[in-house]
Amino acid sequence: MSVTGHRLDRMFNPRVVAVIGDKGPGYTWLRNNMPFKEHGGALYSVQLDEKEIPGIEALGVTNYRSLADLPEPVDYAVVAVPRKVAPFVLKDLIANKAAGAGFFTSGFAETGEELGIQLQEQLTQMAREASFNLVGPNCMGLYLPRSGVRFSADVPVTAEGRVGFLSQSGTHGIMFSLVASANGLPISRCASFGNAIVLDASDYLEYLMLDDDTEIIGIYMEGIRDGRRFFETLKAASARKPVVVWKGGQTDAGARATMSHTNSLAGPRAVWEGMLRQCGAVATNSLDETIDVMKMLLNSKLPQGPRMALLAQTGGQSVSITDAFGKAGLEIPRFTDDTYAQLGEFFNIVGGSYQNPLDMAGTIQGNMETLDRILRIINADANVDAITMELSAMFAARQWKSKPETLEATLETLSAHMARSQKAFSTVLHPAHEAEYVASISPLFHARHIPLFQSFERAADAMARALAYAQR
Repeated sequence: MSVTGHRLDRMFNPRVVAVIGDKGPGYTWLRNNMPFKEHGGALYSVQLDEKEIPGIEALGVTNYRSLADLPEPVDYAVVAVPRKVAPFVLKDLIANKAAGAGFFTSGFAETGEELGIQLQEQLTQMAREASFNLVGPNCMGLYLPRSGVRFSADVPVTAEGRVGFLSQSGTHGIMFSLVASANGLPISRCASFGNAIVLDASDYLEYLMLDDDTEIIGIYMEGIRDGRRFFETLKAASARKPVVVWKGGQTDAGARATMSHTNSLAGPRAVWEGMLRQCGAVATNSLDETIDVMKMLLNSKLPQGPRMALLAQTGGQSVSITDAFGKAGLEIPRFTDDTYAQLGEFFNIVGGSYQNPLDMAGTIQGNMETLDRILRIINADANVDAITMELSAMFAARQWKSKPETLEATLETLSAHMARSQKAFSTVLHPAHEAEYVASISPLFHARHIPLFQSFERAADAMARALAYAQR
């Protein structure tokens, strides 16, 4: 959706895209962005090399030898030229009145070389004087799934995006987009911004917080240049929607790596964590943690407190899930007397238990009416703030594979519970020996927005971070 009047709006909602300097035999950038052309956008190539032009035109893309020859102004350009040519391309983009460009070109200040530093300073001065929206350099640029603008041929084109992501790393930007989509978290907009010489995280964050298509925002950061502005923008964004920040360069060695990666200075970890708490953002330490907490925040009710009801399938698993959630700082209280009285009416205690955690496989035995009854009783318990339920690849998957209708019944039961409950809910399905099968059915959970995790530890961590967000 458009954010009318914002300086990045035209670039984030392009009608005209130009790829500058793409080369064969793969013509990677043009192929990445063919969906944009297929969706009705105007996709142009700018290439001087006569040897490259036949391959470009074979793709059905019109090539021009100069930006000045293009029939219309460019909304977004992908620049893939040698670093010494970059200032000349930027000059032509400014003359074209282009709205912005992602400079895939690298070899600037991140190298530490004098030439690279000089060229970066030249690009910075030119872009700032012209108020030009330069993304990068040394980056993958923009991924706009609705428009079909892509920084990788592997990422999907979809109009269902709900998750915005900002990344100082190109690899993390691509990887997050792929993993998030595979976990039922389609991307609304993603920006890989590299050295961030003109547009920094604050500029993109400001846009995403105003974008109605984006319900939650993730950020991979290595360092920032204007700390005060980032603090103020992050605080404003966190007041509107959840913002999850994965900080790179948390160790001394990692901080050194950020300098050679994106020429960024990584501040002390304690300073970052304090800032994120003040802003109301969620701090994470890895891709998995970022995906997991976003899954909880986007698909579940927020936890109302730390008191968990844990529903396991067997005795050993009931111990393990309790340890995982306890180590995450969550509580596993006794249920109320009324809950125990109700469960005692039908619960099979031979090989099972209805304490907290529950050991309930012998009671349910695949009967969804019994599961629904348990969920209703636990949900009504005044001592319970949130519920996490184990699903077993050892037992349930065997039945699901032989009788697919039982999987559908399970999904229906869990969906109905989530719809009527005001308490946070998640499920755990460890792949065990059924990794291929579990991978095949996981999209069914994602499609129903049922938070699904592969381990007790990941589920516990996500719940704890969601609780911290709810209590901010």
